[in-house]
Amino acid sequence: MYTEGKSGNHTIRIDEPESMGGADHGANPLATLLVALAGCENVVAHFVAKEIHFDLHGIEFEIEGSIDPRGMMGDPSVRTQFQRVKVHAKVTTSETDERIQELQRLVDVRCPISTTLTAAGVTLIANWTKA
Repeated sequence: MYTEGKSGNHTIRIDEPESMGGADHGANPLATLLVALAGCENVVAHFVAKEIHFDLHGIEFEIEGSIDPRGMMGDPSVRTQFQRVKVHAKVTTSETDERIQELQRLVDVRCPISTTLTAAGVTLIANWTKA
């Protein structure tokens, strides 16, 4: 179950926990995707913040995904992708709540991972608040 991938000078390790037949040498693929979403939104938020003169000091993400494992296990009547992904972002800023919502909207339409999930029919629920 262990997968090791290279991206430039970096090694990415993906595995399953022992309870799923892996050796737990890395995060599972679904968790890795959610971490990639956080990373993508963080990077895009910093690009956008600079463009719109938004006072961004940092963002802390908590992301959870809901999936019905029956699809992955072979039930053809169940979708294999996430059904829903909830993104809660705590934004460290001096900006107003309205500006935080503006930043979130712009990030959602420019983050390639976010838009890929949306195109796959995943319901994304975003909640960005001031830290």
